[in-house]
Amino acid sequence: IVLRGMSSHGIQWFPQFTSYEAIKTVADSGANLFRIAMYTEEGGYITQRETVKQAVFNAVDNAVKNDMYVIIDWHILSDGDPMKHLNEAIEFFAQISDKYRDTPNVIYEICNEPNGNISWGSNVKPYAEAVISVIRQNTDGIILVGSPTWSQDVDIAADDPLSFNNIMYTCHFYAGTHGSDLRNKIDYALSKGAPIFVSEWGTSAADGNGGI
Repeated sequence: IVLRGMSSHGIQWFPQFTSYEAIKTVADSGANLFRIAMYTEEGGYITQRETVKQAVFNAVDNAVKNDMYVIIDWHILSDGDPMKHLNEAIEFFAQISDKYRDTPNVIYEICNEPNGNISWGSNVKPYAEAVISVIRQNTDGIILVGSPTWSQDVDIAADDPLSFNNIMYTCHFYAGTHGSDLRNKIDYALSKGAPIFVSEWGTSAADGNGGI
């Protein structure tokens, strides 16, 4: 199976682009995957939980109705340390993995872009172990795990992997910023047997500026 798709922007800002019709347009263009960018901070889940969570439910259901795979993305960004909202993440993923326990095309991306003064071993890995343990009580579905430096340190994760099944490590690649150094990290991780999933990429710079 090869997944090709589109990510939303923050659904707290643009929920209209997760409507059935909007996602159908994506599917009609040839995509078989839709990613729901649920920001945690930036006015997202942490500050308006029920509203944003309902938007996630609607988006998942609309993607499933369009016969697509769908990624539920816990989109940390300014809150660079995933441990900052660990309890909220556990609560969210416990509920949503239970709700979609019988929907095999749902994929769980548990930490979008860890960044700042953090490490894999001290911050991201223990966070992932706690959240994955909760999800695994409900489903054996695919779980995507980010790494430090905005999901670029897949080589570090590959040297100290998680001990769960159906885990993939995300890499985010923007052609206007990244090049052979990041591709080499991916090659190294693959050589160590770590599955890699590019859950975000673009043809611009990583900050979205500069054109194509």
